[in-house]
Amino acid sequence: MDDAITQFINAAAGSQPVVDFVAMFAGKVGVPLLVALVGIQWWSRIDRPHVRHACVAAGISFLLGLGVNQLIIAFVHRPRPYDAGITHLIIDRSADWSFPSDHATASVAIAAAFAMQRLPRRTMLFALLTLLICWSRIYVGTHYLSDVLGGALVGIVFAVLVRFCYRENTRFDRLVTGLL
Repeated sequence: MDDAITQFINAAAGSQPVVDFVAMFAGKVGVPLLVALVGIQWWSRIDRPHVRHACVAAGISFLLGLGVNQLIIAFVHRPRPYDAGITHLIIDRSADWSFPSDHATASVAIAAAFAMQRLPRRTMLFALLTLLICWSRIYVGTHYLSDVLGGALVGIVFAVLVRFCYRENTRFDRLVTGLL
């Protein structure tokens, strides 16, 4: 089923110039754009301490999730779907293993961190960008659906852990969110 869904999403890759461009662009600049958008939130005029707390939580979730991904990749050597003949690759080959998707982990960690801080408009923006990024990784042929779902799960797990470990309005939180 994973192969079939991955092939279905990737089927039009290389034959739809506009869609190909959007997918390649989302994969290339999507995560840096999300990081920049989190950075911009730091100077929010509305509910500044709470939004800043969400920014820090998103950053911690992002970093921890990507760190754990590297450990998982060291032990789970899943070939890329293009190497298995499942997809048609329309971007450059990746040097590492397929599972889990770093793009999915990073983007979902950010969106989930903002969702847990009950910031609905920001969460909606981050979630829409996250969906585009995750879809693009399958569309361009570099990941299976399960790679993206695995990466998303890692991002959610770390956003939840950070939510419970990094508490708002603690002395440390006030120190960090009071910077700049």
